[in-house]
Amino acid sequence: MTILNEILEFNRTFVENERYEKYKTTKFPNKKLVVLSCMDTRLVELLPNAMNLKNGDVKIIKNGGAIVSHPFGSIMRSILVAVYELNADEICVVGHRDCGMQSLDSKTILKKAVERGASKETLTTLEHAGIDLASWLKGFDTVEEGVKSSVDMIQHHPLLPKDTAVHGLIIDPETGKLETLVNGYES
Repeated sequence: MTILNEILEFNRTFVENERYEKYKTTKFPNKKLVVLSCMDTRLVELLPNAMNLKNGDVKIIKNGGAIVSHPFGSIMRSILVAVYELNADEICVVGHRDCGMQSLDSKTILKKAVERGASKETLTTLEHAGIDLASWLKGFDTVEEGVKSSVDMIQHHPLLPKDTAVHGLIIDPETGKLETLVNGYES
């Protein structure tokens, strides 16, 4: 059985047995908070539990490294939608120790892309079109740098209300312990 078939079979019984009932909530976050975190598998359940977050409490946005790489990209757009349309008042960027985005090597990724079928001609075309693949696929040197950079980009976005608290935290993926890098109430 394929992964998709396993998911769909489970979902059929999930819906038939009305297991969705305990997850019902509204689209508005109860705690008026947006959390940007890494897509790391260790954080799927650990992060919400370590932060005392329940279904319906927050808007969670995930990507590799909890990075806001462009002020007008999809991550920042999602944050602004959460603030203006979904009543979020605060933002929390949560990076983590032992992150795969730390010291990410774009050359290795591009080599793997070619090995899996991306043509060298495609890479050349993208570069000639002005896309700097090395920068686009870059991570960060330290998790602290990554979190602070994302917090800074969010805090200084021209469309973000100036009274929006933007916090920066690091979570230990083994214990769930949180460290505060940026306290948005003090910024």
